Amino acid sequence: MLSYLKLIKFDNLFIIALAQLCIKYGLFEPFGIAITLNGFGIALLIVATVLIAAGGNIIIEIYNQEDSSVLHKTISEKLANRLFIIFNVLGVLIGFYLSNLIGRPGFAALFIIISGIFYIYASSLKETLIVKNIIIGILAALSLIAVGIFDLLPAITEKNRASQTVIFSIILDYSIFAFMIIVIREIIKDCINIDRDHNQGIKTIPIVMGKNRTLKLVGALAILPIIAVVYYIYTYLFSNTEVVLFVLILLIAPLLYFIIRSFISESDNHLVVLKLILKIVLITAAISLLFYQFVLK
Repeated sequence: MLSYLKLIKFDNLFIIALAQLCIKYGLFEPFGIAITLNGFGIALLIVATVLIAAGGNIIIEIYNQEDSSVLHKTISEKLANRLFIIFNVLGVLIGFYLSNLIGRPGFAALFIIISGIFYIYASSLKETLIVKNIIIGILAALSLIAVGIFDLLPAITEKNRASQTVIFSIILDYSIFAFMIIVIREIIKDCINIDRDHNQGIKTIPIVMGKNRTLKLVGALAILPIIAVVYYIYTYLFSNTEVVLFVLILLIAPLLYFIIRSFISESDNHLVVLKLILKIVLITAAISLLFYQFVLK
């Protein structure tokens, strides 16, 4: 069982599901805004998203099998390919059903597009410098935006357009933040996998720039989400002292610590710690959505 959880990268899927739930029950439900999905609907959206993301993780692992202990030791490539097909077919079918359930059959194209991007990424885009990192960040951001697309957009009317737009803008802000963190995390993963990528002839930022300079670049890039969070606090939440302290301690402080460690990290164990810090930041950001009901009311 553990091998299968590693294959689909269960920890990353958990963060996606958590973020989607926090958007639904932290932003939508408490403010009584017009929505489309009930509990069953949001469950379908989460399951479809997680299934397609799991399939994407599997196909990436298949194409990385030269350095994949999971496929080599416990799961055959044939079985992995079957799981990839099953997860994608189920995810797309659930997406079709959900889209028709809310009267927007065209929305099903989103699931097909994301599934296709995962396959194209694994088969060819992962060999394209920088693009490979950006693609994963975009896919992560889309998993958040999907909640707004399916739950908010179909319920927009002329009367509620203003309130719906405000909530959707918050989702976009979080999606941009997630995009930045995921891109940085992907660059760190490239640093960890630098030997494998070199053997496979894949050009990554660490291979082109060197691991040490890449880690300094990562530290510099981490300043961007800090600037974004500080701007967000100053613009929207500065009058709430408790929220400011929450953000400073649980978001800004870990990112500052991340920057410091990125300049002194050398071994792969150090890089794993950097990845863990970013994962904690993502989870904290998702959970913070649950507190908007106490801040904005």
